[in-house]
Amino acid sequence: MLSIRHIVKQYAQHRALDDVSIEISQGSIFGLLGPNGAGKTSLIRIINQITAPDKGEIILKGEKLGPSHISKIGYLPEERGLYKKMEIGEQMLYLAQLKGLSRADAATRIKYWFQKMEIESWWKKKVEDLSKGMQQKIQFIATVVHEPELIILDEPFTGFDPVNADLIRDEILELNRKGATIIFSTHRMETVEELCDSIALIHKSHKILDGKVDAIRNSYRNNTYEIEYLGEKCGFDDSAPFVTTNETATNEGYMITLKLTEGKSANEVLSYLVPKVRVNMLREVIPTMHEIFIEKVSQIS
Repeated sequence: MLSIRHIVKQYAQHRALDDVSIEISQGSIFGLLGPNGAGKTSLIRIINQITAPDKGEIILKGEKLGPSHISKIGYLPEERGLYKKMEIGEQMLYLAQLKGLSRADAATRIKYWFQKMEIESWWKKKVEDLSKGMQQKIQFIATVVHEPELIILDEPFTGFDPVNADLIRDEILELNRKGATIIFSTHRMETVEELCDSIALIHKSHKILDGKVDAIRNSYRNNTYEIEYLGEKCGFDDSAPFVTTNETATNEGYMITLKLTEGKSANEVLSYLVPKVRVNMLREVIPTMHEIFIEKVSQIS
């Protein structure tokens, strides 16, 4: 769907992007991650043709990115940009027509989305009369009303209460099911794990990690397990196939975090424990995207 090839972007003495290449598959939900100032927004602006790269190119569905593709992209910027004193209905019609819709088609689609979001009564209201969360709903509709093939969402859940965050999440998933490719730029790692198929992590202008979320998490497995056992506290002798890193009391027994010793398996842990205690639960602890994010960024800081 989107091939980002060797992008370089320089602002005076600051290099915002340095030879960044990313492949985003058709129909995927892709997480674009990185600390503040990493270069994410610079890349998003290049994809949206707000600025141009100094080097490199972007290919969208086999064609070099150009002005004709603007109508195929929907962009929700982190810095929201609605006209505060303009009536919402007229503003939405204006923005939809900028994306190539006729006024009649725009009105039909906007009314559909207003009904879907249960905001039919807002047509004559002004943006300045709405709460931040309500303004977010309007901006989201403006982003997707022209049914773009590529949707770029920069921190889309900022300002939403949990109910409306869930509503927007469900709409994003529905748009994806209908074929839209979605790029998330976010600091919310729980959202990445819940929604994204693949990610790229940018730090200090460079791509330092990319791939499918499950594959990345699995690559950071480190033979750490949690085990809950019932009954009295059990001491472990030198023959234990693990090293205990944490142990806490529960209502009925103890929860331990352990790391397998070299060459040992979870089955060997159970063989050791079962004669001694009543094992209630064993699960492998796989690092979260948040933990991986922190580790990778701290390695380069």
